[in-house]
Amino acid sequence: MSKSLKVVRFTAMKDGTREDYRLLSDLEKPYHALTSERILSELVRQGEDTLSGYKITRLEHGLQAATRASRDNADIDWIVGALLHDIGDGLAPQNHDRFSAEVLRPFVREEVAWVIEHHGIFQMKYYGHHYGWDPDARDKFRDNIYFDSCAGFCERWDQSSFDPDYEWEPVEYFAPMVKEVFGRQAYAPDIIRAGTVIGMPPAA
Repeated sequence: MSKSLKVVRFTAMKDGTREDYRLLSDLEKPYHALTSERILSELVRQGEDTLSGYKITRLEHGLQAATRASRDNADIDWIVGALLHDIGDGLAPQNHDRFSAEVLRPFVREEVAWVIEHHGIFQMKYYGHHYGWDPDARDKFRDNIYFDSCAGFCERWDQSSFDPDYEWEPVEYFAPMVKEVFGRQAYAPDIIRAGTVIGMPPAA
C-alpha cells in the first residue's frame, strides 16, 4: 500500500478517531456520487444473462417494463422503479424483490419501494397455481395502502413485459432518469413521502 494513500489509522472501528471518520466521510462522497454509474453498469450486465426459458434477457425485461411505464406517463419514481425492479436477480434470485427494493429505497417514494419489495408475491397471481403455490398469497396485504399500486404495477408493467416484439427504449433513454434519482439526498422526507399514495397513472 502506498504511503501517500490516505487511510485511517485504526484496524478496529472502535479505535477510530474523529479525524479518521472525517477522512472516511470525505472519501465516501465521490463514491456515493457514482452510485448511478454502478447501477447502470449492473443493468447493462444483465443483458449478458439469458432468462432461462424466456424469450428476452433480464436487461430487456427491465427496459420493456420501464418503457411501458414511460409511455403511460408515469412519474420518474415509477419509471426508474420499473427499470430496476429486478436489479437484484443476479445476486439474490430467491429474494430479488427485497434486494431490489433496498437499492431503490433511499431515493424513491415509499410507495414505489414497497411495490418493488412485494412484487414477487403479487406476481404469483399469474403462475402460482402451476407450482401448487397460493396465487392469492398477495391477499394478506389487502389492507395495505399500497396494495392497488402493486397490483397495477404487476399487471401493466411487469407480467406483460416478456415480449420480444415490443419496441422498448434503450438504456441511454433512461440513464438521465437513473442519474437524477440516485443523485437525490438519501432518505429526504420530501422524496420518501411516507404514507402518500400516488397510485398508477391512467392507462395510456
